[in-house]
Amino acid sequence: MTISTDFNDVTRASAETSKPANGDYSHYRIVPARYPARTVGTVFAVVLIAATVHSVLGNERWGWGVFAEWFFAEPVLVGLGRTLLLTALGASLGFLLGTGLALARVSGSPLLAGISWTYVWIFRSIPLIVLLLILNNLGYLYETITIGVPYTGINFISWNTTQLITPFAAAVLGLALHAAAFTSEIVRGGILSVDQGQHEAAAALSLPRHRQFTRIVLPQAMRSILPNGFNEIILLAKGSSQVYILALPELFYTIQIIYRRNLEVIPLLMVATVWYLVILTVLSIVQHQIERHYSRGALRNPPPSIFASFYRQIVRPRGAAIATDEPEVAAATNIVRGKPLVVRGGEVTIHGVSKSYGQLKVLDDVTLKVPVGSVTTILGQSGSGKSTLLRSINHLERVDDGFIAVDGELIGYRQDGETLYELKERDILKRRVEVGMVFQNFNLFPHLTALENIVEAPISVRGVSREQAEAEAFDLLARVGLADKAHAYPRQLSGGQQQRVAIARALALKPKVLLFDEPTSALDPELVNEVLDVIKELARSGATLVIVTHEIGFAREVSDQVVFMEQGRILETGTPDKVFSRPDHPRTAAFLAKVL
Repeated sequence: MTISTDFNDVTRASAETSKPANGDYSHYRIVPARYPARTVGTVFAVVLIAATVHSVLGNERWGWGVFAEWFFAEPVLVGLGRTLLLTALGASLGFLLGTGLALARVSGSPLLAGISWTYVWIFRSIPLIVLLLILNNLGYLYETITIGVPYTGINFISWNTTQLITPFAAAVLGLALHAAAFTSEIVRGGILSVDQGQHEAAAALSLPRHRQFTRIVLPQAMRSILPNGFNEIILLAKGSSQVYILALPELFYTIQIIYRRNLEVIPLLMVATVWYLVILTVLSIVQHQIERHYSRGALRNPPPSIFASFYRQIVRPRGAAIATDEPEVAAATNIVRGKPLVVRGGEVTIHGVSKSYGQLKVLDDVTLKVPVGSVTTILGQSGSGKSTLLRSINHLERVDDGFIAVDGELIGYRQDGETLYELKERDILKRRVEVGMVFQNFNLFPHLTALENIVEAPISVRGVSREQAEAEAFDLLARVGLADKAHAYPRQLSGGQQQRVAIARALALKPKVLLFDEPTSALDPELVNEVLDVIKELARSGATLVIVTHEIGFAREVSDQVVFMEQGRILETGTPDKVFSRPDHPRTAAFLAKVL
């Protein structure tokens, strides 16, 4: 026991004597931690690589002289060109057809989804070599290919099948049909990987369906599509060697012809191998660059591109500055308090609205009027139907009964006598422009900067010029205290900053009504006031606000009307003073007693 105590005392004394008195460690030498296992593994790998290289280059039977003779030979380059052409055509047509099949599969049409599934089932089952042989012998089944009106005898143009489906055409068609079956599932998986909130945010901004897909969904889906998509292209490049069955002289078939004549099998196979390696390397570099492009906003500090790294290490003079792709993220600024924000509000009429999910009725004969320029707060416990009612106002949720109108204009329907007909999606989008929405989880588009998030809808929906849209976006960002964050991606912003950008995005369309679905519930307590300050300013602007919130103090301060919901029904409506101080319904009183 004494020995142990003495040892501890000596160790403690040694540590105290080695510690600098002023805490300055700047003159100390740092020794990195040692990892013997890594060193052993590295040495073993180096020895193995050296032995392999020596074995390959030092063995005359590999025939490197023959390899050098044929590597750039004209027949080989012609075969290589045909391989590249087959790969490019097969991949392009395959991805085009595969994307169409994927869209059909996720569409709401059972017939289109069934056709897509059947195609994928059939063409994923048939081996490529069998498909190529069937297509090459299509003339045996159909002597001619005719375009006309079916079952009428009216024909516009006709071709001889054997002359039309040449071996090259059969190869391109076979590769494309085969690739489409696999790329369809790749694209479908990418589309399904995009969060549902992104679809809803794009729809809430009234973006046209094609714009939603090309600008919002597809760029995010590409992060999932690209790795598997390039794998498919690489497999297609190697799979093109199977067209030898059609006696089509692509790279591999050309190599076979040559080594059957000179019997130099291994050197000629190495020629093909190295060219395939070159193709794979080029595709890998392209894949890296495209993946990096579509990963914008996914990382706080995205890595530099291959070319930027090369420039930094090889080309750039020492000491020279280099620009980075990452926007500078500076400190937050205060909300602009200059010229007051003026927004034209609209009246919201909700009449007899009901909504069910299966057997669960979430809205039950809800009737409510929201006056022009007022602030209406909806309270209630979770599951009371608050958010469903809010989403029904801009027709993100289709109601089963009743109607909702803004300034007398129905949202989602047209009236014909005493009958309401649901509008098509493109017509719903046009009317939804009048109703902006701020989501609980922000739902900013992660691949777009704060500025791009805001200008997207005004440009594509309102037809505003980019210059005007950007000027108005900068003004909105300044109003919410984020003028210096215009070029930052959502991932580079705090939760409160993201929600303020979302509010600016909703305001960019100049809607008559703004819907807030628990805008502070996903925020840390310290960030709540950032968002509430912006909403308070909007409450003074003349906009019509409908807010679902649990912030009772905030609701008491800004509301003109408070609504309490329970089990899909409105139990009480009144002024803040009336509802919070003298509620009529006992359930309202019980709820407020728990939260106040």
